[in-house]
Amino acid sequence: MAPPIVRTISRYLLRQHVAPLGFALAAFTSLMLIQQVAKQLSSLLGKGLPTGVIIELFALSLPFIVAVTLPMAVLVAVLHVFTRLAADNEITAMQAGGVSVGRVVAPVLAGATGVAVLSFLWNDQVLPRTNHELRTLQVDIQRKKPSLTLKEQVINEVVPGQFFLRAARIDGNSNKLKDVTIYDLGNAERRRIITADSGRMAYARGGRDLFLTLEDGDIEEVNRTDPTRFNRTFYRTNRMRVGGVGNTLQRTESDSYKSDREMSTCEMWQAAAEARREAAQAARDARLAIENDLRRLAGLAPGPPTSVPSQLDTVAPGLYCRALQRFAAWLLPPEAQAQTPEARSPQPQSPTVFITPGAGIGEDQRLRNARTRAATYEVEIQKKYAIAAACLVFALVGAPVALRFQRGGVGLVIGMSVAVFTVYYIGLIGGEELGDRLFLSPFLAMWTPNLIFAVAGLIGLWQIRKPGNSPQGSDWSDLRETLARSLRRLAALGDRLHLVPRRDAR
Repeated sequence: MAPPIVRTISRYLLRQHVAPLGFALAAFTSLMLIQQVAKQLSSLLGKGLPTGVIIELFALSLPFIVAVTLPMAVLVAVLHVFTRLAADNEITAMQAGGVSVGRVVAPVLAGATGVAVLSFLWNDQVLPRTNHELRTLQVDIQRKKPSLTLKEQVINEVVPGQFFLRAARIDGNSNKLKDVTIYDLGNAERRRIITADSGRMAYARGGRDLFLTLEDGDIEEVNRTDPTRFNRTFYRTNRMRVGGVGNTLQRTESDSYKSDREMSTCEMWQAAAEARREAAQAARDARLAIENDLRRLAGLAPGPPTSVPSQLDTVAPGLYCRALQRFAAWLLPPEAQAQTPEARSPQPQSPTVFITPGAGIGEDQRLRNARTRAATYEVEIQKKYAIAAACLVFALVGAPVALRFQRGGVGLVIGMSVAVFTVYYIGLIGGEELGDRLFLSPFLAMWTPNLIFAVAGLIGLWQIRKPGNSPQGSDWSDLRETLARSLRRLAALGDRLHLVPRRDAR
């Protein structure tokens, strides 16, 4: 058990990190949210959406932003706190009192581990649900403006039950129409059919009114109270305004489709297992197709199919998923179970002749598609773990840097944070692409940035713990000198390994 003074110092260090962590998280989240608002607000206002829908859209974007900014906030908080403690000689006072640097860093790493666990639960339980709702809302918003849903050679319902439009050609870029027919049923006493050789569409501010400019056509009008009267008017240019276009947002009630970013870890494990079973079945079918072709060449009858029925695994994989399954079973009411029909003995069937043109080409394509789909799910699973673990890795990197270069101040915090964020997220995006394309295993694709920074942090922590390497008040010049010395060592090592070609001395 730790001495009371150590426990007091641990609580003191953790309290010092709370305010910087909250401030950094709020600042980064606000900046990214402002960027999203600036990028999308003009297009959303152009659709005439209610204010509540716009607020809901940006609120659903917050969980994804928090998932990205939480590791960044941990790094900024660790850099800020340890830089200030070292500059105020509090670290030196702790060492004079017998508290080692490892004891000082240990509670911070423990707190970062707790933040990593919360980050994983956030990414696994909250983020998929909000991503699903966000995608559904975005699809509903895209369907709101009729210019995005008008189809050629189809009678499109512009205003429900009142205004219908058909065009042979629709240019989505210029909103030009060709061979237009309009059915105007808005007036209960009058029915009109308007035709035009060509036309253009334009939307009023807010997208609530549709303006049509029609060229070279006619208007056929019938009065329902007096069917014997028929009016036909020819025109060169006819300008029309259709009110109430796109003024209502049709919300999707239920959407069962989920992409990999809309699934929890347990759901993706089951989807990946199903994809692997499909890949195994495709491999068996490919082998059977080749064997049947060889058997036909030898004059033998084709072999029977070796399909294995795919059964859904009701047991959740892994301790975490089983714990969630038990918790959900305890919290939610039990579902009604359908009766399983009795198995019947198979009836004898007549032999079937199998024709396998291409000898497994289709099965090979199925195999590649199934493996790619399984890799996509596995990469997304590892990404959830890796982003959560980045909270601990960033704390491990930030502590020795802040203690070694304590006089860097705010410039060190900002510069180091930007450098680490840039390298880490570029590596994460590149690894995801390589993992989805089956060039790297899902674990290496997502965990390589974490492993690199973790090794760098452990080396830095080991160096700072060595005698004589206590905080010395280094600044930016020392940081540049350290980086230059490290690069020279790497160049010398590469020269010894003949990785760098020598220049001939002249």
